[in-house]
Amino acid sequence: MNVRTPDPNPGWLSEDDLYEARRRLPMVYVEAIPVRCDALGYVNEVGLLLQANEQGEMVRTFVSGRVMYRETIRAALLRHLEKDLGPLALPQLPPSPLPFTIAEYFPSPSETGLTDDRQHAVALAYLIPVTGECNPRQDALELSWLTPSEALSPSIQAEFSGGRADLLRQALAHAGWGR
Repeated sequence: MNVRTPDPNPGWLSEDDLYEARRRLPMVYVEAIPVRCDALGYVNEVGLLLQANEQGEMVRTFVSGRVMYRETIRAALLRHLEKDLGPLALPQLPPSPLPFTIAEYFPSPSETGLTDDRQHAVALAYLIPVTGECNPRQDALELSWLTPSEALSPSIQAEFSGGRADLLRQALAHAGWGR
């Protein structure tokens, strides 16, 4: 019989504990690239978030965040999509939550090409159709809807950091673009 007092904040670590965990363990994340599809299911728009990094530079990024202890992948995806795109985004999660890839981020350059200065992270990456109205929240300044061709342009690709431009190319190739 367990008589421990329930954790008042389950699934979360204090800032100090998170710092220590990031130094010692890979962290599990979900990343979602919101898309708008036509009636046949082809991607015709890609939603990219614009935010300021720690140096004050403007960078493009995706919906992303940690998976909490005892949280399902579906629940983590929905939580982060709502947090970053607003409650009216109406994301359409697939019946089988298989990512288009597993992205491995390292604190220094590696063979994956993906970096995150804070940690070693493993991210399950998804293309998620959204049908509702999206309003960026949290630390995102705007959400830009671009055609796949625009999103793959050199000027937009240059706005990503940490190798995420490659991840976007991989996502769109998975959806049939850029072959």
